[in-house]
Amino acid sequence: MDSAAFQPVTISTGIRSSAARTPDKVALSLGDSTMTYSRLVDRIDRVVSLATEVAGLSPGDHAALMAPNCLEYIEIVCGLADAGVATVMVNPRLTAYEAAYICNDSQAKVLFVHASLEELARSAQLDTVRKIIVIGDDYERQLEAQRPAVDRPTLAETDIFALPYTAGTTGQPKGVMLPHRSRVLTFLAMAVEYGCYSLDDRSLAIAPLYHGAGFAFALAPVFFGGSCEILPKFEAEIALERLQTLGITNTFMVPTHFNAIFGLGREVLEKYRFPELKTIISNAAPLPQSTKEKIIAYFGSNVLHETYGSTEGGIVCNLRPVDQLRKIQCVGLAFPLTEVRLIGADGKDVAPGEVGELYSRSPFLFSGYWGRPEATAESFRGEWMTVGDLARFDDEGYIYLIDRKKDMIISGGVNIYPREIE
Repeated sequence: MDSAAFQPVTISTGIRSSAARTPDKVALSLGDSTMTYSRLVDRIDRVVSLATEVAGLSPGDHAALMAPNCLEYIEIVCGLADAGVATVMVNPRLTAYEAAYICNDSQAKVLFVHASLEELARSAQLDTVRKIIVIGDDYERQLEAQRPAVDRPTLAETDIFALPYTAGTTGQPKGVMLPHRSRVLTFLAMAVEYGCYSLDDRSLAIAPLYHGAGFAFALAPVFFGGSCEILPKFEAEIALERLQTLGITNTFMVPTHFNAIFGLGREVLEKYRFPELKTIISNAAPLPQSTKEKIIAYFGSNVLHETYGSTEGGIVCNLRPVDQLRKIQCVGLAFPLTEVRLIGADGKDVAPGEVGELYSRSPFLFSGYWGRPEATAESFRGEWMTVGDLARFDDEGYIYLIDRKKDMIISGGVNIYPREIE
């Protein structure tokens, strides 16, 4: 765009504006360790210098990050992104062979690895990685030796900032190319839909940061000037204690988190109350209705959102608190800025009540699979994208997930959906 007034948004844009507004406010915390906005931006700018001047990375390169939840995670991703380098987020629980596959497939030139995983990383057959930076004393020494970058590369909103890998349930895992624009607009839609990302809001990051949703729900509150407490690992009672003592207003959980919480027993659960909690978002797997009822009875009737989406498609739809007990096994209505279609085997839109493959169109979509143009093409029908999930509409336009297309069984001419049987 030729206009001088146009400024592309990147995933660090919100952090930088918040630092200018409230430099001394705590942005991130993990236990007794805290980081103000001014310190966070300073460290992001030092990561830019570290990436370009020490690691020799250039715009368009890839760097891998393999670490459990830690304060350094967000600054590394944002700093690399500001250097024009996409972060390959590697699950810290992978074997050396699995981690090597992702690093090599993504052509990562540098690996940032947590000190607790250094031995595993050095045992991996890393063909493209030419430098390993260990998050710990080594990383801190190198970071402090850098001057914060002043001249950063000019980025486009469509540039890729992250390259998380899918779980690989069908074949080898694939790198999902996520542009700045996709995630920034997702944050804005999240703020509208969930109503919990203001300057005064406080988040608890429970999910793993290497996971697309875990990272997004940890970064969003900081993007808008709030604060986020990061849990190094999930422990059910510690999570409840943090929700209460820190006055947390929002958090993101998956069904296994709720199962662990409600497994604590009544005596433990009754110790905790959450008067400031406004929003709980659940994602990653469908919530059983019995679990929803427990969540509502314990946390309140006006906090639970069940969201459906994917790394590729971003957030596609959401079931709001008012509908949780009214719409059984439902994932709600289309997310803001999102359109949803259900397409049958004949290529036509299905009628309400009929099952079709779920396609979405929004500004939240990924830019394709890294190095896999055929797989990318299979995911699109024009501007509409799918990950192969089957669903149906009810007569009010609410969406119900049925199963994955590849899991469907045809017996005697009848479609059988394993998820419905379960």
